[in-house]
Amino acid sequence: MEYEIKGGAFPVVICSLTDGERMITESGSMVWQTPNIEMQTTGGGLGRMFSKAFSGESMFQNIYTARGSGMIAFGSSFPGKIIPLEIGPGREMIVQKHAFLASEAGVELSIHFNKKLSSGFFGGEGFIMQRLSGYGTAFVEIDGEIVKYDLAPGQQLLVDTGNVAGFDPSVSMEIRQVPGIKNKLLGGEGLFNTLLTGPGTVWLQTMPLTSVAAALRPYFPAGGSN
Repeated sequence: MEYEIKGGAFPVVICSLTDGERMITESGSMVWQTPNIEMQTTGGGLGRMFSKAFSGESMFQNIYTARGSGMIAFGSSFPGKIIPLEIGPGREMIVQKHAFLASEAGVELSIHFNKKLSSGFFGGEGFIMQRLSGYGTAFVEIDGEIVKYDLAPGQQLLVDTGNVAGFDPSVSMEIRQVPGIKNKLLGGEGLFNTLLTGPGTVWLQTMPLTSVAAALRPYFPAGGSN
C-alpha cells in the first residue's frame, strides 16, 4: 500500500492498493474510490461488538479489498490533520477514541481503559481510548494542530482531557479532579484534567471537538426552532 495525504484544514489520505490488499475503517470515512474496490461490513465478533457499543463507537467495520490495482481515499470529519502511524511489535499507540480513521488490515484496534475505573467514569473522554497494535500503517485524525512532547521517566504533564490525542503505551494516564469547589464551578476549565507520566511520547491536539462544541453551545437556541 502506498499513500499520499492531501488537503489543508480538511485533509484526505489517498491509498493506492495492489490486487488483494485491504483497508479497514470504522467511521464510514471513505470519500472516493475506484469501482474495483469491494466493501464488506463485519462486526468482528460479539465480544468486540459489545466493547465498541460500550465505548460509544460503531459496532461495525468496513473492509475494502482491491480487485486489481485500485485507489481509495479516506477523509477527515473535522478540521485538523491526518497522521500516519507505523504500527508493529514495540510500536503500539494509544489514541483518543474518535481518532482512528483507517488502516491496513494487519492493524488491530481494541479498547483501552483507564486503569483507575472510578476516576475514569467521572472523567468522561479520558476513561476510554483506543489501542492500535498488530502490524501495518494506520491513519489517525488530529483535531486542529498537533504538539508532541517526549517525557523522561517520571516527568509529568497535566493536560485538559480533550486535548490528549495519543501517547505511547509506556506513558501512564490518570484522571484528576480540578482541586477546589470554586475552581470547579467558576474556573471555566471543566472538572477533570489528565495527568500523563513518562517515559514516552505524548501527542496533544490544539482544537478538540468537545471544546469547540462547548464554545458554540451558548449561541444555539435552547428550545430549537418550530
